[in-house]
Amino acid sequence: MLIGSFVSAHSSWADQIHHPHARLPDGVPELPSWLPEPSIAASLPSYGDPHGVRKALASKGLTYGLAYTGDVLGNVSGGVRQSTHYAGLLEGYLDADVEKLAGAPGLSFHVDFYQIHGTSITAENIGSIVSVSNIEALRSTRLHELWLEQAFRDGHASIRFGQLGADSDFLISEIATRFIASTFGWTTLSSDNLPYGGPIYPFATPAVRLALKTEDHLGLKVGIYESDPAAPCAEGLDPGQCNEDGLDFRLNDPPLLFAEAAYSYQGADACPLGTIKLGGWYDFGKFDDQRHPPGEGFPASRHKGNEAIYVVLDQALYRPDGQCSAGGVSAFARVIISPADRNQVDTYADVGIVLDGWVPGRPHDGIALGVAYTGISDDASDFDRTSGLSVIRDYELIFELNYVAEIVPGWAVQPVLQYIHNPGGSVPDLANDMPNQRIEDAFVVGMRSIINY
Repeated sequence: MLIGSFVSAHSSWADQIHHPHARLPDGVPELPSWLPEPSIAASLPSYGDPHGVRKALASKGLTYGLAYTGDVLGNVSGGVRQSTHYAGLLEGYLDADVEKLAGAPGLSFHVDFYQIHGTSITAENIGSIVSVSNIEALRSTRLHELWLEQAFRDGHASIRFGQLGADSDFLISEIATRFIASTFGWTTLSSDNLPYGGPIYPFATPAVRLALKTEDHLGLKVGIYESDPAAPCAEGLDPGQCNEDGLDFRLNDPPLLFAEAAYSYQGADACPLGTIKLGGWYDFGKFDDQRHPPGEGFPASRHKGNEAIYVVLDQALYRPDGQCSAGGVSAFARVIISPADRNQVDTYADVGIVLDGWVPGRPHDGIALGVAYTGISDDASDFDRTSGLSVIRDYELIFELNYVAEIVPGWAVQPVLQYIHNPGGSVPDLANDMPNQRIEDAFVVGMRSIINY
C-alpha cells in the first residue's frame, strides 16, 4: 500500500534524541535549564549561544531547539529492487511559558515544523506495510503541531487544544522508541486502518486532548481529533501532495476518539519499574468492506465506524543496584486488534528488549532487538482467493537489531539491521511484472545519525 509506505511515526525518532541515560562529560558543570538534555550545545563554546540570545529568550519564557535525523539505508537483497537511499528530517520547535511571558498561570504554547527531504526506500525498494524508517515522508517544509495547553490542579490535569498529533500522546511504548522502523512508534494496524494513517507524523489535525493524573501513578488521556489529515485526495496521490504545508486545518470530517488509561509502578528501591496502558480508538467515519470493496465487480458494502483496542507494557527487567537509570535491561510488548470485515490489518503485536550500558567502555550506548507482526484479516485474504489471485495476503514480519552509540551528548549514531518477511503481507511482485510471485523477503542495512541542539 503506497500510503502506508510514506506514513510513519514522529514519536519514535524524536524520543531517541532524548537518550534515557544522557549525561554531561566528567568535570563539565550542569547544563543551563534553557538547554534540552542531551544537547550538542554542551560541547560547544558558550553552549552554542555566543550572543546570549537563547539564554535571554529563556529568561522571558521562550525556549527553542533544532533536531536533525539522517538515515542512509539500503536493502542488500529482496524487495522489488536493491539500492541505497538517504532520508533526512530537520525539526524546529518553540515553547512558551505563557505564565512567565504574560502572567497567565498554567498556560503554555508549542509550535513545531518539519523540513523533510530525501527518498523512501520503503516505497521504491521494499513494498512493505511497515516503513523501514520512521522519518520517511514526502519531501516538504510544513507545520506540524500548534497548540495551547492549560494546566490545572497543580499540574495533575491539563487540556491541550490546537493542531495535534495523536502519536504524541497515544499508543506509545517509551522503550520501543529506540527502533527506527515506523511500526515501533505508530503501529501498522493504526496507520493502515485510519484515513491516511490518522493524525500522525507528518500530519497533525485540529484536536482537543484532556490529561489527568493522580498521586498514585494513575493516568488518563482522552483526545478528539479530525480523523482525516488530507481528504479529499485523488487516488494515487500521496497525502503530502494534498496537504502539502500542514496548513489545511480541516474540520469537516468525522471525528476520531482516543482514550487511554495508564498505571506506572515502582520497585522496592522506589525506582520506576514499569508502565501498563490500556486504550483504544474509534473513528466515526465509513469504511469499505474487505470482501466487497468498491470497484471490484461486487456490490460495494460499507461499514459505519471503525475501532481498535490495545495494550502496551513497558518493563524494567534488570537494573544495577541502587541506580534507577544507569543502564540495565528493559522490555516492551504491545497488542492491538481491529474488526476484520472493514480492515486489511486486524491484528498487530510487537515485542522487544533493550540493553543499556553493557558495552565495556561505552556506558551510555545501547543495543535493541525487536520484532513486529502485522496480521492480514481473514476477510482481506478471502477477497484475494475469491478474485483468483495466486498470491494470498496473510501477514508481515519485521525484525530489527540496532546499536545506539553516543558520540557526544546530543549526537548519536545508530547502525541498524532489518529483515522484512512477506513484504506487504505477501503480495505479488508487480513492479517486476511477476503477478504469480510474492515480493521477496528484504534485508536492510543502514545507519542513522541524530543531532539535538
